[in-house]
Amino acid sequence: MIFQSLKMAWKAIRSNKMRSFLTMLGIIIGVASLIVLVSIAGGATNSVTDQIANMGTNLLTVTIRDNKENPLRLSELSDFTEDEAISMAAPNAQSSFTAKSGYTSESITTYGTTAAYYDIQGLELGSGRFLKTTDVDNNSYVAVINEYAATELVGRTNAVGESISLDGKSFLVIGVLKEEDSTIGSTSERLEAYIPFTTLTRMADNVLYVTNFYVASADENSMDEAESVLTEKMLQRLGDDEDAFTIVNQSSVLEAMTSVTNTLALMLGGIAAISLVVGGIGIMNIMLVSVTERTKEIGIRKAIGAGRGSIMLQFLIEALMISLMGCVIGIGSAWGILKIAGIFMSSMSFDISLQVVWIAVGFSACIGVAFGIYPANKAARKHPIEALRYSG
Repeated sequence: MIFQSLKMAWKAIRSNKMRSFLTMLGIIIGVASLIVLVSIAGGATNSVTDQIANMGTNLLTVTIRDNKENPLRLSELSDFTEDEAISMAAPNAQSSFTAKSGYTSESITTYGTTAAYYDIQGLELGSGRFLKTTDVDNNSYVAVINEYAATELVGRTNAVGESISLDGKSFLVIGVLKEEDSTIGSTSERLEAYIPFTTLTRMADNVLYVTNFYVASADENSMDEAESVLTEKMLQRLGDDEDAFTIVNQSSVLEAMTSVTNTLALMLGGIAAISLVVGGIGIMNIMLVSVTERTKEIGIRKAIGAGRGSIMLQFLIEALMISLMGCVIGIGSAWGILKIAGIFMSSMSFDISLQVVWIAVGFSACIGVAFGIYPANKAARKHPIEALRYSG
């Protein structure tokens, strides 16, 4: 009986191709929107969390807002690493200089730091080396630049051994970072240089003491302990004023970002699901029209012995088939849209989640059944004699 109902439903859909397609359109748009929006949100989530994770999930950032006339000096940073929960600490001061090489002159963002910064931030060199402790102790005029700066200033990525001028001071380029290893939040088209912290304090009037520094915990499991140690030490130093400094826990940032983006994905999915409900209303509308048009057919089937359940099953299967066919086309459309989006947004990857696909299929099936029950029931309840008399 089910096979026969499937054949009759397929025949009814084929006999009104354009009307059936327009009925499916709401489901197609709903399914495609659901998958595309959730996939884009997922791609954005992965991109952001990967950037944060690449900085290290055992990273703590300390910013001093008010030093209470007790400024933190570079030599005092080693005091923080005496606790076993903290493995490394490195200052991070920033200034902007004019970089020159030959006839090229560009503005360059310059960071003053120490050797530990390389490991804390998980950087990777394309060539050369990073800063060493001796560079900091000797106030050396050496610089590590990013790949974009090397290309713009020197004309090639392997700029190790070349000299560049920063505000009139000659610096020897000792290393070039890989392109993706520029500071998080910066663009790939920004010139960046890393020089010894002690050298930066000599060149920049606004950098005298340590006001911002990074700390790496011994491992990911000791993050909370490291944060507690840092908080205690900073409170002791700054007169128990909690507002004088801030400590940002990288793992907490990652968790918060993941939570926000997951909520965003659910919200976008919910908005897209509304169009599926609208598509379901379209299915019910067309099925009601179909029931009216096929009143005489229903009467004949009832007259030759078809039961109420058989008639109801026929129209319910037809509604379900329309919904699921729209779902399949919607999934295919979503795949094509994401492939095109991937070409124009190469920095992010968009993958269709099987879980989202199954949710779309299940939701479409529920829509088909839910909005097909009323028309199917209306068809099944028709009296055979009245149905045969219907002239349409």
